[in-house]
Amino acid sequence: MQKNNLVINQNITIEDKKLDVNLRPQKLDEFIGQEKIKDSIKIFSQAARKRNHALEHVLVYGPPGLGKTTLAHIIADQMDASIKVTSGPAIERPGDLASILTNLSDGDVLFIDEIHRLNKIVEEILYPAMEDYVLDLIVGKGPSAKTMRLDLPNFTLVGATTRIGSISSPMRDRFGLVCKLDYYNNQNMQQIINRSAKILNISLDKESLIEISKRSRSTPRIANRLIKRIRDFAQVKNQGKINKKIVNQTLEMLEIDSIGLDKSDILILDTISRKFNGGPVGVQTIAAATGEEPNSICDVYEPYLMQIGFLKRTSRGRVITDLGGKHIGQIPSKQKLL
Repeated sequence: MQKNNLVINQNITIEDKKLDVNLRPQKLDEFIGQEKIKDSIKIFSQAARKRNHALEHVLVYGPPGLGKTTLAHIIADQMDASIKVTSGPAIERPGDLASILTNLSDGDVLFIDEIHRLNKIVEEILYPAMEDYVLDLIVGKGPSAKTMRLDLPNFTLVGATTRIGSISSPMRDRFGLVCKLDYYNNQNMQQIINRSAKILNISLDKESLIEISKRSRSTPRIANRLIKRIRDFAQVKNQGKINKKIVNQTLEMLEIDSIGLDKSDILILDTISRKFNGGPVGVQTIAAATGEEPNSICDVYEPYLMQIGFLKRTSRGRVITDLGGKHIGQIPSKQKLL
């Protein structure tokens, strides 16, 4: 199956990184939405600064594209600290972690993206580093091996994950602040889109703003991608002028429907409804039938389909709801939910 245009795919691309440079909020006051999380960060960072101590370790989780990386940089700004960025898969050996930790300074923020993918051996070495700010290393092998303990500076670990359930309990327990990012409401999305459009020097009327918001899956990363695609389309087709008609034509070309679902979302819903009588059906079976990766279904498509009530998880597998069936023009037969 041919992959889609990456507008809905929520993995970070090179294009996203370029957009982030201009569009990512740098200050807490610039971050739109997630008010409770912002209040917590503001209060706890102020308290830490008054004590002249590093902020407690922070775990941020939620679906892709909602601002986990942005929050990590904002936390560093709140603490007036430097930030070092890495990811779980990049730290392959204990020596890699040791190199990172020993190069930190007092108060630094260490951001580990996809922290649920840390090697288990590396994770265990991280425990005393988080709790006691020490690094225990084994030097040598066999009978002559020795244990060496290094003192570390007081640092703040900010971990980000889309799979909170994949993080072990000992790891979760060592985070002093756990923040769940939720999908953004329509008002917040319009504010985010309007802010991004101004930064990119794009003029949007109210109708265009509302339409883009409706089709952005309540996700800022996707909204920013759509704005760029619409700008390009308008530049070629309408001398750079954006209106609701241009927005609709762009999104029709990208095969994004009226509520932000793309052809992969529709295919998943259609497969469950037609081939498996509405479900329940396992994610591996759905993946085989659609040509999508199981991880993509679980991490990219499924969260939003569940959020809008089109899909359910049961003990026996995924089930399309009546609401989801109506959206694709099919009414699934009644299933026995277990």
